[in-house]
Amino acid sequence: MTSTARLVIVGPQGSGKGTQGARIAEALGIPAISTGDVFRANIKAGTPLGEQVKAITAAGNLVSDELTGRIVRDRLAQDDAAGGFLLDGYPRNVRQVEDLDGFLDAAGLDAVIELSVPRDESMARLALRAKEQGRTDDTDEAIAKRLSIYERETAPILDVYRERGIVDTIDGVGSLDEITARITDALAARGITRPAAV
Repeated sequence: MTSTARLVIVGPQGSGKGTQGARIAEALGIPAISTGDVFRANIKAGTPLGEQVKAITAAGNLVSDELTGRIVRDRLAQDDAAGGFLLDGYPRNVRQVEDLDGFLDAAGLDAVIELSVPRDESMARLALRAKEQGRTDDTDEAIAKRLSIYERETAPILDVYRERGIVDTIDGVGSLDEITARITDALAARGITRPAAV
């Protein structure tokens, strides 16, 4: 069994990757690092970065590779990520895969979890989330635009990681517990479990 787990979770907006990522990270005892959460925290705090990100996301666009990469590298260098991490929202394109490869040592990632959810399911989930949470960045137009960006830019990273044999494609439709169990079973098959306490 591995004593560290360096993971990435990938899926379209509305696939539940934030929820599942947090669950898996907690189960493995590693930090879940969500670029979206970092950006939203800055928006809420009204920082200069937050104002910049707010304008970008309100238009349904994504934050630049350079800015995102800088934030991720800084976060991965913190002590709590030394024993592993789960990245949610990064890398989101092939250029960022190369950037992450350059930051990590030769061991690279242990696994990439792909949450597979039909587009209409993602749209429905995001519309419900917008209504429940009052998220102004989740308009129908912005949702459709972000899903198209995912399909065009992020989905191709899975081909890169499939060539390395580290992608586990998980059916993202079902109850939270069912989906979590699918992920943990797939990771366990790779020898990725929480280390026994010593």
